[in-house]
Amino acid sequence: MSITRVKLENFTVFKSLDLEPSPGINVLVGANGTGKTHLMKVCYAACGVSKTDESFYRKLVKVFLPSVNRPERLTNRRAINKDASVEICRGDSLIGVTLPSNVEEPPVQFEGGQMFWSNSPIESTYIPVKEMLSNAPGFRSLYAAREIHFEEVYADILDRAYLPPLRGSMLGHRKRLLDSLEEAIGGKVTVRNEEFFLTDEQGEIEFTLLAEGLRKLGLLWLLIRNGSLRPGAVLFWDEPETNLNPKLYGVVVDVLLELQRLGVQVFLATHDYVILKELDLQAKEGDKVAFHSLYRSEETDEIACHTTGMFLEMHPNAIMEAFDSVYDREIRRSLAGLV
Repeated sequence: MSITRVKLENFTVFKSLDLEPSPGINVLVGANGTGKTHLMKVCYAACGVSKTDESFYRKLVKVFLPSVNRPERLTNRRAINKDASVEICRGDSLIGVTLPSNVEEPPVQFEGGQMFWSNSPIESTYIPVKEMLSNAPGFRSLYAAREIHFEEVYADILDRAYLPPLRGSMLGHRKRLLDSLEEAIGGKVTVRNEEFFLTDEQGEIEFTLLAEGLRKLGLLWLLIRNGSLRPGAVLFWDEPETNLNPKLYGVVVDVLLELQRLGVQVFLATHDYVILKELDLQAKEGDKVAFHSLYRSEETDEIACHTTGMFLEMHPNAIMEAFDSVYDREIRRSLAGLV
């Protein structure tokens, strides 16, 4: 079951947020500092504890990495002496935690509902902005043995990438997605001694010599092939457009829409107009796509959210505002000599 509700009170940049995500694709849009990444990370942490005995607040600390691992630093700095609370729901099941603003008080975790959270584990994957496959050899063992300043999402994505393929033949929709990605990257991805290679008819090239945009598509290929993105899973992807040639945006959006049709819930944070427009153009009737615009309210000076299922109804839209500004300045410059 997908994530059906997210409630945040005094958590990081949010004073109060009550979001009901789509079971399909959720597009997070907003200026820097409006909480897009934080929203995805808190949901990813909740998914992660469904498969372990780890406490929710300890998982939050590993995913967010506040200074000296102090959970109280995840409380909203504007909400002086007020505790933070997080609730993530999957239908009737929920998990939550209260994080005190006082370092002397311990966090309090709670869960409930007809189906307790850990009774139905969630397969989840978080793809961070920073690409990790080219730096993979030795990273996981170093992360496990030493205190290095990396959020847990970087170790987690390597764990997903190293998983071997699922048993059985690759048929139907998954085969089409893999073929589409192989055409885009010009080969298949292989792994040897913790090192990733792009392999084609001419041989293989290590990921350290491969364009970062192609590494991202190679990672997506691995996650589909090994079943990390199977029906019922949740994918969180932070700025997929980073270092990717715009000609490949259409491939990425096609894959994401198809994954949604297969039953994968997707959370996507983007700053790119073409990504938004590709979703608008490629989505078919029956596709479940929600656009969540995060912005700082002029009335309250707090982060607010407007959700719509229509691209043109999204407001405010920081991406379109920047695009319109560039277009208007171009028109004024073009007409300058004619006025």
